[in-house]
Amino acid sequence: MELTAILLRTIFMYFFIFLILRMMGKREIGKLSVFDLVISIMIAEIAVIVIESTEKTLITAVAPIILLVLIQIGFAFLTLKNRTMRLLFDGKPSVLVQDGHLNRKEMFRQRYNLDDLMLQLRENQVSSLHEVKLAVLESTGKLSVILKERDEGGNEGTTANRSPGNSDASHSKADSWPRVRYEVLPLPLIMDGQVQDDNLEKLGKTRFWLKSELQRHDVDNFKQVFFCSIDHKGKLYIDKK
Repeated sequence: MELTAILLRTIFMYFFIFLILRMMGKREIGKLSVFDLVISIMIAEIAVIVIESTEKTLITAVAPIILLVLIQIGFAFLTLKNRTMRLLFDGKPSVLVQDGHLNRKEMFRQRYNLDDLMLQLRENQVSSLHEVKLAVLESTGKLSVILKERDEGGNEGTTANRSPGNSDASHSKADSWPRVRYEVLPLPLIMDGQVQDDNLEKLGKTRFWLKSELQRHDVDNFKQVFFCSIDHKGKLYIDKK
């Protein structure tokens, strides 16, 4: 009888946990934040305890798991609207390599050693640190790598080749771009209608400049923009609400 009860509980908890994880969102299946990982571990531990302890009723497992899911969903909606809370729970990306130079202080702070770095660089098909323009350790633990551009002769550079005939025009256009250096790219400028003033300061730009750029894309109000970012070439990406 005890074995039968354990098997039935196992089947019930399997489908129950499967449903719970589907409710928590697809992110649970992929890369987990620390907060999501803690919730998942606690759910697994509660499920195991109830399966093994047949004297406990199933409600003693279902109730705590439902509470954890409600907490997770509540914080998910909260962080969706509040970037400060999102950074608090999910963390922020860390720049580990800038123009081929290691950021040792950040590696030490993240307890990220050279073997970890070399492993993830190889996974990104990178054989030398000299090739790396920017390497960012994401909050999920994945390393994102941006390589230096190369000219036709195979030399490393920061811009592509331009024909002599339009070099002056290209130069003036490049000068008008915001200078984005040593940052996590693309750099968010507007998130859910909220201007990221700290990122504008890093660019040396103001809200007036940003509004002028948005008006070129038929946007008159920051609140109309769900997400706006800028890449290393100064090109804006705009997604309206």
